[in-house]
Amino acid sequence: MAQIAYYRVSTTDQSIEAQRSAMGGSFDEEFSDIGVSGAVPAALRPGFAKLLAFIRKGDTLHVYAVDRLGRDALDVQAMVRALLDKGVEVDVQGLGRIAKGVGELILAVLAQVADMERHRINERTAAGRDAARKSLAETGLTHKGKASLGRPVKGDAKKVVRWRMENGASIAATAAHWGLSLATVKRYCLSGTASV
Repeated sequence: MAQIAYYRVSTTDQSIEAQRSAMGGSFDEEFSDIGVSGAVPAALRPGFAKLLAFIRKGDTLHVYAVDRLGRDALDVQAMVRALLDKGVEVDVQGLGRIAKGVGELILAVLAQVADMERHRINERTAAGRDAARKSLAETGLTHKGKASLGRPVKGDAKKVVRWRMENGASIAATAAHWGLSLATVKRYCLSGTASV
């Protein structure tokens, strides 16, 4: 009867350490998905898929919050129901153990809230993009003062390649000079700008 923890964060610049610390337990096994959206069905996440292959009847699955299981209400409910049917207990930090009946009803409400929040995030993101496009068209800058949408360009590829050729510099030296990654300089050199 293993005590198993599952952690999930949506982006690679986030850490699971806050969840691990808040749950504070010593677990027999830990599984995680880093940089995986809660919109991805649980069974399709690499870490959760490994958890499903490992977990057995009598085990307890610990999660920090319902939205760590997912942000799609139907997927969360179906996954928890499948775990309960398998004889696995599901313990949500601050909520306690989910049982059949009332526990599933509470879970359904919380999963629906997580699903609603996912839709709100998408709406806010779309509204931000629209505001940036409108401001860019009107003023030449986005609403946050950037000169373009998306990631800023880290140096003109032709200038970088020309500088490298004129100075006989290595990729590493070029990257250091321009403040670029090695991969970016390599991409610039291979993209056809090498004939500059």
